[in-house]
Amino acid sequence: MSEPMLPGEARLQAMAAPEGDIAAATHTLVVGPYLTRTSLSRNSGQTQEPMRSSEARIDEAAGLAVAIELDVTEAIIAPVSRIRPSTYLGKGRVEELAGRIKAEEIGLVVMDCALSPVQQRNLEKAFGCKVIDRTGLILEIFGRRASTREGTLQVEHAHLAYQRSRLVRSWTHLERQRGGFGFLGGPGETQIEADRRMIQERMTKIERELDSVTRTRGLHRESRARVPYPIVALVGYTNAGKSTLFNALTKAEVMAKDMLFATLDPTARATKLPHGETVILSDTVGFISELPTALIAAFRATLEDVIEADILLHVRDVSHVDSEAQAEDVGEVLRELGIETTAERIIEVWNKADLLDDSERTRLLNLSAQGRNDRDSDVPILVSALTAEGLAALSGRIEARIAKRRSTFAVTLAPEDGAALNWLYENAEVLDRRAEEAGTIHLAIRVAPEKEPRFLNRFASARKLSRAE
Repeated sequence: MSEPMLPGEARLQAMAAPEGDIAAATHTLVVGPYLTRTSLSRNSGQTQEPMRSSEARIDEAAGLAVAIELDVTEAIIAPVSRIRPSTYLGKGRVEELAGRIKAEEIGLVVMDCALSPVQQRNLEKAFGCKVIDRTGLILEIFGRRASTREGTLQVEHAHLAYQRSRLVRSWTHLERQRGGFGFLGGPGETQIEADRRMIQERMTKIERELDSVTRTRGLHRESRARVPYPIVALVGYTNAGKSTLFNALTKAEVMAKDMLFATLDPTARATKLPHGETVILSDTVGFISELPTALIAAFRATLEDVIEADILLHVRDVSHVDSEAQAEDVGEVLRELGIETTAERIIEVWNKADLLDDSERTRLLNLSAQGRNDRDSDVPILVSALTAEGLAALSGRIEARIAKRRSTFAVTLAPEDGAALNWLYENAEVLDRRAEEAGTIHLAIRVAPEKEPRFLNRFASARKLSRAE
């Protein structure tokens, strides 16, 4: 008996989750079908080893599954010499896994790769259980993590775009035709065509709603521009410790767990730097390897603070074995999104210093110390967001980077001119303050470019200081 039809809205909701509901208690097998070094060198013409180790990749895939509380019974690496169009894996490997899945009563197989709809369907037939690929798993995580209306809309849009290409395997009755009416009705459209049209209509509606959200965020940015503060955005690989660092710098309480994609929706807070300058610190969704740009593009509104940011803090987990490869992945996603990644704009933050052994910690501290007294240095800063080590140096580096685009002035005030003194503290950075015995106040202040005309109009006698002063 064929599956009963679902009403339009209910049907769309069912489609919005690419693989349907995945129960947290499902016994899950994670499979890493990674190309061997021989096949990689043959395809690329290079003999160098891949940057990311198979062991680290399978650990990450298992971590993604655990992040949505799946019961991962085993995570195995399945080397692949070449990708089979029908099943991705070779016939012998498929049969071997099918036997293990049946014996261990596995209900879900996570393939840590991108599967075509045909490969996914054939593997499900061979294994006798549900199969999802890396993209489907990440979408499932996004769906469970999104908490705001905007995040929910973006996740649904990404789900539907993913599902649209997989209708061929989603329903048993999709090729059944809907009958036409009247003399010119013809045979009618097939159910698969109807579903595709329904998905497209829903995606168009979501896009209009997201446009409205984007306009609202634009108004917020305009209101913030009237009291302009520099924007400092945190970017980095998922689980690099961005949210923990955000909390440490702003005294906020954003959820921070040792978990992949612990936070998804963006958060922004105002915080003060050592000399009193206020900046907006923005925490964003973490990136991950082999994530289709379309998924990150779906969160483009979420990443608007990154696009608009004056400074990007690239937070890296230096204790991770694949820290260098993760940094490359972050840089690649930023470039694909058209986000400027010049050395003048990025400060690299080596996080989780507390997890390093003594020799590696000493080595990285020596490297980081090279830029400690150099205002223009782009040497990374070693910190531990958990213990607060290095955070003062990081705040100083942020302040120095912002100061490079600002002018410094010497101002002299009469002792009774309290209003002018208050204006300077409200609208500029007071770098130095000295008072004579007679009460005259001498200040060194730094002014943002957008406030400089108002400052000079009010303090016409101010003297611009050179960098040497």
